Amino acid sequence: MRYAHAVETVRAAEGALMARLPEGALMQRAAAGLAAACRDLLGRSYGARVVVLAGSGDNGGDALYAGARLAGRGAAVTAVLLAPERAHRGGLAALLAAGGRVADEDRAAALIGRADLVLDGIVGIGGKGGLRPAAVPLAEAARESRAAVVVAVDLPSGVDADTGEVLGDAVHADATVTFGTYKPGLLVDPAATLAGAPRLIDIGLGPYLADPQLEALQNADVAALLPRPEGSSDKYRRGVVGIAAGSERYPGAAVLAVSGALRGGAGAVRYAGPGGDAVLARHPEVLVSAGAPAGAGRVQAWVVGPGLGDSADARRAVADVLASSVPVLVDADGLRLLSPEAVRGRDAPTLLTPHAGEAAALLGRSREEVEARRLDAVRGLAARYGATVLLKGATTLVAAPSPRTAVRVNPTGTPWLATAGSGDVLSGVTGSLLAAGLSPLDAASCGAYLHGLAARLSAHGAPVSALDVAEALPTAWGSLFS
Repeated sequence: MRYAHAVETVRAAEGALMARLPEGALMQRAAAGLAAACRDLLGRSYGARVVVLAGSGDNGGDALYAGARLAGRGAAVTAVLLAPERAHRGGLAALLAAGGRVADEDRAAALIGRADLVLDGIVGIGGKGGLRPAAVPLAEAARESRAAVVVAVDLPSGVDADTGEVLGDAVHADATVTFGTYKPGLLVDPAATLAGAPRLIDIGLGPYLADPQLEALQNADVAALLPRPEGSSDKYRRGVVGIAAGSERYPGAAVLAVSGALRGGAGAVRYAGPGGDAVLARHPEVLVSAGAPAGAGRVQAWVVGPGLGDSADARRAVADVLASSVPVLVDADGLRLLSPEAVRGRDAPTLLTPHAGEAAALLGRSREEVEARRLDAVRGLAARYGATVLLKGATTLVAAPSPRTAVRVNPTGTPWLATAGSGDVLSGVTGSLLAAGLSPLDAASCGAYLHGLAARLSAHGAPVSALDVAEALPTAWGSLFS
């Protein structure tokens, strides 16, 4: 499991650890790890041209001490001090003693243009509101440099460490070296897109860290959660999922949701709706009912909404499913037919799976606001509806109704998933995991993980269709156990 902690939690852990260490020891640990990561990214130290962009405070100190270590190994290191009178004294003295230099800001752009590596130590994890005007030209020069690797210290300057918001200009990093634990902004868009590849340096904070704000499952975590049949299993014990999806206009949504469910581990699928002929043509093993969901037979979970439309039959299907006593996943058109009261009044759990536009409608916000504040949006939806919420996007987030439960962020996926019908497949595979007995939080997390992994396996850097993703699900599943 990969964890991310809030700034307040990190500060408290650092304080507790520093009280047990000699003065300056924690910063030296961070600087040593940072310098090693820079050497790894450069492939060498000797002769490398390094520019350190150092702000005031400990973040600038980390960067200056790391610069001193690189200079001691033969790198040509130049520091640009954004606040010379408040530069970290110890870090600056170490850099100069190791042979590093200090340059004026008016030379910074030229130095960055010739650099092999630019170290962003402008603002630390306490920064808010984007870069200050004086730092913007430096960030732009680093972004425009074709040769330099841009490495952020702890997180890219200008992004919000706790929320992932970007409220102004910010550094665009190729890699971020973070200390002790991941920060939420490194894992949540839009900030995550500016962080490049994050690297975690262990500085000993682990025993002092309280509950995380975010967590990201890894292969072993998902493998441990996924249901696997035993000798005594039958199709009913493995889980029967009901699919209420599709319409005369959108029968393909039914096919895709059923495809995801069948390849997502369901023992059996019951389909209720007008797309039965299309479903049977593709999947003859499905149990099809042309009537309302209430008459389709017993299931362990329902998926409702993909391609449903907004007809009277669609509204009845949503009402039928919400009236059931089993877990329910609501997606796509079903989300437009919901009310918070209908969800909160259920005895069984509910999982909502909106994309940003649907989340905006449910929250009464603009899509742009949701995309800018994804963590706030997913938590707000979970609280408003008393449901687990999977917010789809470049970084998919899953929030439980309780604010004390860490939000899950999905680490798999590919931009090629932005294709028609991929969400229908995700609904099917996640619904099958609900039917198998996983909690909504685990079902949503594992469903998103498998869905993203299947997309990677099927894409190979090229376009894929939603059906390609569905067909790759068994391979994705199997790869977790190989």
